Amino acid sequence: MDTTNRICSLFNIQYPLIQGGMIWCAGWELASAVSNAGGLGLLGAGSMYPDVLDAQISKWKAHTNKPFGVNLPLLYPNIEEHIATIIKHRVPIVFTSAGNPKTWTETLKKEGITVVHVVSSVKFALKAQAAGVDAVVAEGFEAGGHNGRDETTTLCLIPMVRSAIQIPLIAAGGIGDGRALLAVMNLGADGAQVGSRFVASIESSAHQNFKQAVIDSQEGDTLLTLKELTPVRLLRNPFFDQLMAAYQNGASADALATLLGRGRAKKGMFEGELTEGELEIGQIAGAFNEILPAATIVRQFIEEFNQALTAQHPFSL
Repeated sequence: MDTTNRICSLFNIQYPLIQGGMIWCAGWELASAVSNAGGLGLLGAGSMYPDVLDAQISKWKAHTNKPFGVNLPLLYPNIEEHIATIIKHRVPIVFTSAGNPKTWTETLKKEGITVVHVVSSVKFALKAQAAGVDAVVAEGFEAGGHNGRDETTTLCLIPMVRSAIQIPLIAAGGIGDGRALLAVMNLGADGAQVGSRFVASIESSAHQNFKQAVIDSQEGDTLLTLKELTPVRLLRNPFFDQLMAAYQNGASADALATLLGRGRAKKGMFEGELTEGELEIGQIAGAFNEILPAATIVRQFIEEFNQALTAQHPFSL
């Protein structure tokens, strides 16, 4: 473990690399594989019923003795049950998102749990710090899934957040290799959270059809949409085309909500229905060309990071 790195020290991990707790994609197999490879694996609790989360944590603990965490959207309807399950299993780390960090941070920290909150702006980073979290994830709008409305890119967001807060900072959004990890750390981040690259891993719980669609995607194949509801970055498919047609026809927020319906993310990402499903993925997906084991992804990140670090040449202007 790099004891000089604040993220490695905070989580007791070897590398400052965190796997995103993505709904429908981040089950125990992926999370334990990332933790065993020296990063921090996260379970995506937002797509799990309480009994499923309980079973997933049990399987996870049976497959790794390394630090691990749970990603918990604060707007989850059964959050009290999820909190009870997390405390029962003595989960050491919780990443919260999509809600007010004040609501549960104190409760979790009283149980000795390290709490990290995901934000998309300086304003929310400051609120998270004031709420007592141990670190924040600042996520640029390149990221897949649900996102900030302001469309602030990672390149702009990280240095602004770094200047505003004192606690450890994790960058997210558009980070697909070790060069990007080095870049965000040069901007002031202490580490990075990676989602899309781990979606296209062997251990990901995403459907094979969705993984292949991610690998087949090209630059420009995703778009941030549905700001009237909850902003989400989607891969273009026939459902996405329906959304765009609705926008062109001046659809109201209620009409968009009706078109979206319920369960589309599960249908697309977990069940592999690529026509009518909602396919949440980041812009960086266009850079991937193969599905790899999670441990290989971690190793490549660190090798690329070290190569890029070695290649840096000091110069003056």
